[in-house]
Amino acid sequence: MEVQETRVQTDRVLTIPNILSMARLVGVPLFLWLILRPEFGGPKSDGWALLVLAFSGVSDYLDGKLARRWNQISSLGRLLDPAADRLYVLSTLLGLTWREILPLWLTALLLARELVLLVMVGILRRHGYPPPQVNFLGKAATFNLMYAFPLLLLSDGNGWIASLAAVFGWAFAGWGTTLYWWAGVLYVVQVRRLVRADAVAD
Repeated sequence: MEVQETRVQTDRVLTIPNILSMARLVGVPLFLWLILRPEFGGPKSDGWALLVLAFSGVSDYLDGKLARRWNQISSLGRLLDPAADRLYVLSTLLGLTWREILPLWLTALLLARELVLLVMVGILRRHGYPPPQVNFLGKAATFNLMYAFPLLLLSDGNGWIASLAAVFGWAFAGWGTTLYWWAGVLYVVQVRRLVRADAVAD
């Protein structure tokens, strides 16, 4: 997704951007099943899992682009799109950590950022504010991670392709994690300013 405008132009549910976001959400359990099949005695299905991730990446780009071009930005879309982003990140973290492709410390670092954001959303709701809008930095972090995860999955093999995938996968993972936390810090600063403004107004 590209960052959507804060202005809501339609309350329609069945728009092309919303259908793309819904399809991405349906792909989350499918991806998790595909990536974990070998752990439960099934055949390795990493190729299919990579295709699901590729579809997620393409639809993530298209839904925001089409929403703006066709004036189909909606309240539902503004909820579905970041939800799909987070669920893909969480499901990929779970799958890759279970397969021991990702180290536990990196998973814990990314999950800790999600916990911080949940706390911030709770504080905003207590003060009557909606969740913070997705910013460019947050989207850049997600894009880096969504490149990193399939590359790291591809690195779970032998040969020069796996070795090359590992190099680029860890590079994207490092940038993505750094940007993910940077965006999280900016959210905290934003929430702090809003809460302080409320305190001054009272």
